[in-house]
Amino acid sequence: MRKKRYVLLTISAILILSLLSGCAGNLPDARKKGLGNGWEIASSMELKYAKNFSVDYYNGGYALITISDGSRYLVVPQDREIPAGIDADITVLRQPIDNIYLAATSAMCLFDALDSIDNISLSGSKAEDWYIQNARAAMEAGDILYAGKYSAPDYELIMSKECNLAIESTMISHAPEVKEKLEEVGIPVLIDQSSYESHPLGRTEWIKLYAVLMGKEAVAERLFDEQTAYVNDVAIQENTGKTVAFFYISSSGYAVARKSGDYVTKMIELAGGNYVFNNLGDPNSATSTVTLEMEKFYATAKEADFIIYNSTIGGEISSLEELISKNSLLKDFKAVQNGNVWCTDKNLFQETTQLGLMISDIHQMLTKSDGGLTRLNFMYRLQ
Repeated sequence: MRKKRYVLLTISAILILSLLSGCAGNLPDARKKGLGNGWEIASSMELKYAKNFSVDYYNGGYALITISDGSRYLVVPQDREIPAGIDADITVLRQPIDNIYLAATSAMCLFDALDSIDNISLSGSKAEDWYIQNARAAMEAGDILYAGKYSAPDYELIMSKECNLAIESTMISHAPEVKEKLEEVGIPVLIDQSSYESHPLGRTEWIKLYAVLMGKEAVAERLFDEQTAYVNDVAIQENTGKTVAFFYISSSGYAVARKSGDYVTKMIELAGGNYVFNNLGDPNSATSTVTLEMEKFYATAKEADFIIYNSTIGGEISSLEELISKNSLLKDFKAVQNGNVWCTDKNLFQETTQLGLMISDIHQMLTKSDGGLTRLNFMYRLQ
């Protein structure tokens, strides 16, 4: 019995590690296969930061998308035939790709930036949960319908809308039966792997993948270059030496901080700051936050030069007094005493297209701390 239990635990551990790794190692191997029918690649998309997808172009306007989970999608122009003899594991997506069921929240802003929200008919989030105005307006107008969250979709509604693509986040790994069911009824599933990108602009660069689906690569290139420019402007300047704590206080009174090395802490570093925690959390874990008892959090974060309070989960607050009411220890923090406390707007994590601008915001926070600056694009100062 003990041996059997050990084997089961070992298998479980392997499966979990495979899941958390994002299957990033599968991208080169899957890409080598090509279409499998002898066609030669005409060109490939240039990617600067994204590591979890690739796009290869073939004559005739065909595009093969390869994702780090090993999945492959052939985008076929509306007026073209499906190539003969392609590998059986390639999912064919014929343009126009519309009536999309979007359960990957972070992708909505990408479709919005591409002016392609009209291609989405079904959402995994309700109207009140969207901070992207065009998405909320489309749902309130009935142009996008709520079709259930990722783990409990309304299959009948999805099929009645003739959905031809479901876009899921990596959360779907917790409900694999949903993916199987969608595919069983003939709906292709694409799992967005942008959360596995180590560089913030790697996440933004996923706009290029969705642009391939929509046939708007030039628009995506321009939008991505705009965000890259923000980062480049900051990169030429020296590190400020200022430390930053990024966290929120849970309803139980714990401090929930970002894990060291995650994309938010990398944005702080790219902006010229230093995240206050050097080695917080397990680098091999997919979890992006670490929950700390307030006393332990206090020991390190007390001396942070700046605080960014994460309102996305903790809820927006309007004053330093309201922040301190969450835990009286906060009044002793250096940033609180110096008035260097900022709060994120709730739309922060729904704005994947704007990560370069967010980095610029953090840089301004670090370099213009005389008190005259009170609001940025994604943050506001608490007073």
